[in-house]
Amino acid sequence: MGSQYIVDKDFRLKKEKPSVWTVIRKVLTFFVATVSLAIVYYVLFSFVFSTEEERRLRQENRLYEEEYPQMAAKEQLLADVVEGLKLKDDRIYEEIFNTAAPNMDRFSSLDFLMGLDSIPDSDIVIHSEGRLDKLESSAGRVEENFARVMEIISGEDFVMPPMTNPLKDFTFAQTGASVGDKINPFYKVPMKHNGLDMISPAGEPVYAVADGVVKEVVKSRKGLGNVVTIDHGNGYVTRYAHLSDIETRKGRKVRKGARIGYVGVSGNSFAPHLHYEVLRDTLVLDPVNHFFASVTPEEYMNMMIMSVTTGQSMD
Repeated sequence: MGSQYIVDKDFRLKKEKPSVWTVIRKVLTFFVATVSLAIVYYVLFSFVFSTEEERRLRQENRLYEEEYPQMAAKEQLLADVVEGLKLKDDRIYEEIFNTAAPNMDRFSSLDFLMGLDSIPDSDIVIHSEGRLDKLESSAGRVEENFARVMEIISGEDFVMPPMTNPLKDFTFAQTGASVGDKINPFYKVPMKHNGLDMISPAGEPVYAVADGVVKEVVKSRKGLGNVVTIDHGNGYVTRYAHLSDIETRKGRKVRKGARIGYVGVSGNSFAPHLHYEVLRDTLVLDPVNHFFASVTPEEYMNMMIMSVTTGQSMD
């Protein structure tokens, strides 16, 4: 800020002293100009230049935009799979106990803790009491369901369905096509498939899945080839096809785990495997549904996926 001089009445140079308001005005002008210039620089810098954090966030946003449709599709697929598993579990329960499966939601009691923050302290006791009454009622229904199950399985006429695997050391990777319309390997057209293809080396022993009586023994070079059919009672029948050799005869009583034959390629078989069927009162059942008691949950889930997704049968 430069100094100014004036000539007084005696013609002498004299330094002019600025007033207080003049100084304040100049300081304010300088401050406003500095701040305005800083704002202009900041705006230009923000539009022209990006920080490392901003670039990272923009890149993440682009990735999220690309992945969201895929994530939504996967979420819908998982929801459909879960719903399908629930339907299968209900059907298995009905097949075993001859009654509808209880509708038990394991998350139903979690809402007991939901929303307490929005309830006045004076009402929490009343709210908790109401929730406890509902939980007590649910517990009563659980007891009733268990009592009904125990009553069914303890009855003299009750026969456990075949729940084990006819092959030892069977893994989900050996699971082939199950019940449904499958492509026939010889005619290459969809045909009804009434059993489960269990891929196994020729000569592997085949075991009875439950106690029963050998209902039929067939030796043939056509169709299902060499077949053993066992009646387990209560309408349950199992059938073992494409056997190479048979180690039982019609009318013989067999125990669970008894060896009845060996895996082969008899009949119209594309490769060595066991064609395994489960029936109840002539109704064709999905054999995979009867494996959950003899394998881990993970193996059971993988077997179900393999059996459903395999589009071509082996016979």
